Amino acid sequence: MAKLTYVALQSLDGYIADEEGEFGWAAPDEEVHAFVNDLMRPVGTYLYGRRMYQVMEVWENPETLPDQSSPTLDFARVWQAAEKIVYSRTLEAASTAKTRIERDFDPEAVRRLKESAEADLAVGGPELAAHAFRAGLVDECQLFLSPIVVGGGNQALPGNVRFQLELLDERRFGNGTVFLHYRTRT
Repeated sequence: MAKLTYVALQSLDGYIADEEGEFGWAAPDEEVHAFVNDLMRPVGTYLYGRRMYQVMEVWENPETLPDQSSPTLDFARVWQAAEKIVYSRTLEAASTAKTRIERDFDPEAVRRLKESAEADLAVGGPELAAHAFRAGLVDECQLFLSPIVVGGGNQALPGNVRFQLELLDERRFGNGTVFLHYRTRT
């Protein structure tokens, strides 16, 4: 069975975006980006809510990005190779290849996808991840803590959910970012 992993780049105080919706402070440097690329390489399907998908769709055309570094272009190739499922009631059509729109998050459909998938899955965005956590679908969390406190904004982890974690791995990067890899326990 494939694993479903929640991946988030967040502030030290637990936000993926600050109160103004900005998240540039979490942008990975080349060392962190290369590490993220290697983590994402085995992912066969990304699960996104509409907002996270709209943030990520820039990877369909990396030539429009100001950063043309090797890790940036490599991530674009990794992202483009994977399937994407976007859960949205308002998005009319996908703007990227290998993408389908689902109107509602169906935990049983995701459970079946995990059972039949040949590659792991990743869920991006805290709102969609909250549904997956509540349904007991998330197997692992991969969190990148940026060395900044933003004081508020969009929380990386859902409220009103309780689960135990087992630390599998950790890594410190030269820019002060810390990677924490956990397995969920039921």
